Amino acid sequence: MGVSDHRDSKAVAIAGGGIGGLAAVLALAIKGFRVIVLEQAHEFGELGAGIQLAPNAWSALDALGVGELVKRDAVFIERLLMMDGISGERIIDIPLDERFRKRYRNPYAVTHRADIHRALLDACIARSSLVELRTHSKVTRFDLEHDGVEVTLDDRASIHAAALIGADGWRSAVREQIVGDGDPPASGHMCYRAVLSVDDMPADLRWPAATLWAAPNTHIVHYPLRGWKLFNLVATVVRDQAGLGHNEEALPGEVLPLFAKNCETALNLLRVPTKFRRWMLRFREPVANWSEGPVTLLGDSAHLMLQYFAQGAAMAMEDAVCLASAADACDGHFAEAFQRYQGMRLVRASRVQISSRMLGLLYHAADVSRLVRNDIYRGRSAERYYDALDWIFTAPDYVRDFGGAKSSQRRVDS
Repeated sequence: MGVSDHRDSKAVAIAGGGIGGLAAVLALAIKGFRVIVLEQAHEFGELGAGIQLAPNAWSALDALGVGELVKRDAVFIERLLMMDGISGERIIDIPLDERFRKRYRNPYAVTHRADIHRALLDACIARSSLVELRTHSKVTRFDLEHDGVEVTLDDRASIHAAALIGADGWRSAVREQIVGDGDPPASGHMCYRAVLSVDDMPADLRWPAATLWAAPNTHIVHYPLRGWKLFNLVATVVRDQAGLGHNEEALPGEVLPLFAKNCETALNLLRVPTKFRRWMLRFREPVANWSEGPVTLLGDSAHLMLQYFAQGAAMAMEDAVCLASAADACDGHFAEAFQRYQGMRLVRASRVQISSRMLGLLYHAADVSRLVRNDIYRGRSAERYYDALDWIFTAPDYVRDFGGAKSSQRRVDS
């Protein structure tokens, strides 16, 4: 389809320059649309440290043309492990070997969130003829116009755009106008994060795996980063907490008592950091509508989820590719395109939201429920795990077919 007047007129405005927002920028630019990114911070950047990337996330990165670049600094782990945090027993063991990579056309790996963000940002900068990047630009509201949308910023300046995409996170001003459900409540799931040098990581836990220690109301995750120079550590506890959890510093004296029921191996790991960063997780129930005319939502703004499936960034990048495909198919008629996009994404993203919450209950099982969980999963074959994961790890057709993208599958030892 040739480039039309709809593509040549006003730009698309995107609120938010995180991973999801930049993925949408890049996807739309690939399809020939002009885009203005409105980032409220004084510079583009990404909070957080490690991130797990399942095959569907790599498929989205491949579609956006940055998969090989991100893989340069990724660690290709060999297994997904769940240990019983009380007994220390290995319960779940999912191999990520050649069988896995052939089945899903891409690997499973871990990397630093900043590496993904930088790759997407550089790719956007390289398309400067179509992409305008603005900082200090917080979107506060929108008003529909006959030929697009007026976007108002916090300094009262306004932009007239062909469409608006709210990728402005869990406190999305765009969502508030469309859905009107206020800030998401605190989930009670508090994360304590730290990054360790490999020399500080206990030698008996330097595993080539993403490992989770599951215990009643707590779990601990660790995996290597940055070419095995670092280890990411996240310890999560479920309890009633209010007014905390936005990247504050937390000391071991706060953290260790919360995990006291864990086995000594897991506790030895938590004794290593001299400080943690505290984050309260938030969660939204799925909603039936993300869009209003030429305005829609993407990523956390649309479907904020708990982290237990490690799919938040993957869902945002799938959103971005799907949205750009729909805009291309509708030749820039954005109200129609956003309904198509929402129809293609709503059930899949909502299923991940719900499944992530349910997986948290599984990890945090106590008493007899914990014993039943262990009995169900102990000794399960790789094929049974793969069968159960097909729905989420297999990239949707609109991702695999985006721009004729080809998988950049690479062997772990290459």
